[in-house]
Amino acid sequence: MPTRIAPLSIRAYTATTALGTGKAALLQGLRESRSGLRPNDFGEPAGQRLDTWIGRVDGVEALQLPPELATWDCRNNRLAWLGLTADGFLEAALAARERHGAHRVAVIVGTSTSSIGDTELAYTQMDANGLFPPRMRHSELHTAHSLGLFVQRALGLTGPCETISTACSSSAKVFASAERLMRLGLIDAAVVGGVDTLCGSVLFGFNSLELVSGEPCRPFDAQRKGISLGEAAGFALLERSDGSADPQLLGYGEASDAHHMSTPHPEGAGAERALNDALARAGLGCEAIDYINLHGTASSKNDEVEAALVSRRFPAHVHASSTKGFTGHTLGAAGIVEAVVCLLALEHGLMPGTVNSRTPDPVCGPQIRLAPAQGEVRHALSNSFGFGGNNCALIFGRGAAA
Repeated sequence: MPTRIAPLSIRAYTATTALGTGKAALLQGLRESRSGLRPNDFGEPAGQRLDTWIGRVDGVEALQLPPELATWDCRNNRLAWLGLTADGFLEAALAARERHGAHRVAVIVGTSTSSIGDTELAYTQMDANGLFPPRMRHSELHTAHSLGLFVQRALGLTGPCETISTACSSSAKVFASAERLMRLGLIDAAVVGGVDTLCGSVLFGFNSLELVSGEPCRPFDAQRKGISLGEAAGFALLERSDGSADPQLLGYGEASDAHHMSTPHPEGAGAERALNDALARAGLGCEAIDYINLHGTASSKNDEVEAALVSRRFPAHVHASSTKGFTGHTLGAAGIVEAVVCLLALEHGLMPGTVNSRTPDPVCGPQIRLAPAQGEVRHALSNSFGFGGNNCALIFGRGAAA
């Protein structure tokens, strides 16, 4: 069992989702129990679009990167820039660079597809010699590390740079990696986050697994029919705690149960191991958690296994919900978006409901709530579970002076 870690302060955080740019738009949508999902309008030709609902971010196509970043232009990096420039996050990151030095600030980001959408597009636009269009002949665009390299260049940082790709747990695991680097003394601050954009590989890939719903997703509903895919960008700035009122990362747990390529362990073994390690690192018991942001994708098995885990481990008063119905399942960006939801819960006392869902599956315990609630949130847990049984649990808490 891991030992307790020193908390890390979260100096700034932001998320851009189908509900809008920045955390104020996200908070408002959560307050109003308003879904950001819409009928699929992504991809050409229109006649070949999947009959599903998506969480699409407006304004990405029209966005232009600064001239010095033009060679990095692709949909995923444009969404990353939209996220970086929201909520004053860019300024906060640059201030950390000035405090610590560019070489002492890490960039650790998660994504599942990176810039593959533009690679797909490039293959449809090859010339007679089999070459990509000139603007797409940049190696930076066609690597899984494109996102990390772009964010590092955009912020002028030279410290460690990681792009983590563990499917839907990617941008939750960034917090764990940052804590380890900081504890080892290799860095003094970390920009963590995640970005994933919609693309053909994602939409048709998940459809081939028969996981995509033809209606807005309904997590934990007795009649759920599958997931709604989405896109998002989110970031957080981590530094060592100094006793301020800033929210804190208290604990994390990671586990790989390797039970099945796309189905969770039937008893939630890996998910429970990640939970236990997160609690141990935070020095907390299950009864200390006030809000749980569930992975809750609205797929049949995932929801069943997660609901059973929550029911057997947590007291009935804990408020648990899935926010996938607000944003769609944003894949590699899901971990950071839902971490931001937890941070908003700590700051505003808002515990979101599970939008779109109407009748809870009988396997659900009293912890899973469909309606939002207001109350004191001292500690929040976020679950992120990826393909192959790659699980991550994060625990956040209010700052010492809060």
